[in-house]
Parts: sequence; structure tokens; C-alpha cells
Amino acid sequence: MQAAEACVERGLDGTGLTVRMRAVLEILHAHGSASVPEIAMKLEIKRQYVQLMVNETLAEGLTVGRPNPRHKRSTMIALTAKGHSLIEDVVRREKQLVEQLGAEIDASDIETALQVVVMLLEKLKANGEEQAK
Repeated sequence: MQAAEACVERGLDGTGLTVRMRAVLEILHAHGSASVPEIAMKLEIKRQYVQLMVNETLAEGLTVGRPNPRHKRSTMIALTAKGHSLIEDVVRREKQLVEQLGAEIDASDIETALQVVVMLLEKLKANGEEQAK
């Protein structure tokens, strides 16, 4: 995981983004505007930490807060044109890198690896929930 994060971090050089800012932009890019609690659920991390991440994107003009019709105090966070353009560029470059890295890997091997990772994540989450009881 650290090697993957380091690779993502290197890919962000010159963008002004941190890995955690990128995570917020990616969620908004993929799912549209969302409240901080909704972003936290998608990232599976604490809301308070996501609020810090969102504050960074707001300060850089990459996102904007808008009224939330479902909740008066929890604003909806949306990408600005600047944020949308930046995350589009980052995702495009990352897809190119993934295609290069996977060019010589058989598709069935990728499918098997994905199944193993999904199974391990499910078991880790179940174990964490069991530990919390």
C-alpha cells in the first residue's frame, strides 16, 4: 500500500494536490457533489478527518460548498471548474500508467488478483467489526 501511495504522490508532482486532496476530488468526480459524511462513508474513514481534507480543497479553490436541501448545517461539496479539470488530468495520467504497468499481465491473472484483494478486504473489515464489539 505504501508503494502505491508513493506512486500516486509522485504522479501529483506539480499539481499542488496532496494524496488526501486527490481522494476527495476523486470521490466528487466519480459520484458528484456530496456532504462530508457522505464522502467519509465512501472513503471509509472518519468524518472529522475528511473535514480537514475537504477544507484543503476548499482553500485551494478546487471545491465549493453549496446549500444541502436535506440538511441545513451539512453543506454539499462540489468540484469547481478548476477542481474538475485537475482531477480529470490526474485520472487520465493514472489510467495511462496503469495500462503501461498491466500491459504484459494476462487478463485472467488480473481478475484473480482482484478477487483475492476483494476477499481480503471483506475479511479485514469483518475482523475489524468483530474487534470493535
